[in-house]
Amino acid sequence: MRLAGIVAVLIGLTASPAAAQIGNPAGTIANTPQTEPGKPAPHQPNAQDRLFVDLLGAGGLAEVSAARAAEKKATDPAVKEFARRMAAEHAKANDQLKPLAKAANLRLPEALDPDHKAQNSELDKLSGPAFDAAYMRQQLVNHQKTATILQWQITSGQDADLQRYAMRTLPGVLEHMEMAQAIIAELTGARPQGLASTMSPSASPRSPDRGR
Repeated sequence: MRLAGIVAVLIGLTASPAAAQIGNPAGTIANTPQTEPGKPAPHQPNAQDRLFVDLLGAGGLAEVSAARAAEKKATDPAVKEFARRMAAEHAKANDQLKPLAKAANLRLPEALDPDHKAQNSELDKLSGPAFDAAYMRQQLVNHQKTATILQWQITSGQDADLQRYAMRTLPGVLEHMEMAQAIIAELTGARPQGLASTMSPSASPRSPDRGR
């Protein structure tokens, strides 16, 4: 499905009877306070919410850390611009998640986890075009993981605010995936695959006029 189609589906979810699924009434944990039968009270996280905050928080920290390094180290202009955008947009998403996690009494990670430290260490060993290609491949994989985590939260979370946050954030992550795929194709000369294969020329990440 193209990005526009996915966004339309998400908008439909929040504006239709399907929005009643917010709060995961089918998966409410035992003894959860409810505002009405089948509707959890605000800020009552389940196990999925807790894992979501932990995983997305760790990923958000790593995105900003890697992007700031790539802003300085990348040699390809498109990679450098992509890194600049990732640093800004993921920092904003991290800031938006903080009050939601706090309201649900959940703690966000404050430092990089071992996996992301290892990724950064591997990138530190590279320079020039090798760094650019490795960073973009890493970004594609990491954004695919993030999209999966967001989709999982939308369907399995219990905290309504965290579910809505996931709905708002997913389209941007999918757009980042498109950008990464297109840049990788330009760097390698390969034909774009997956989401990027549907991008129009006007949506190229190299275009200076492209906005969100």
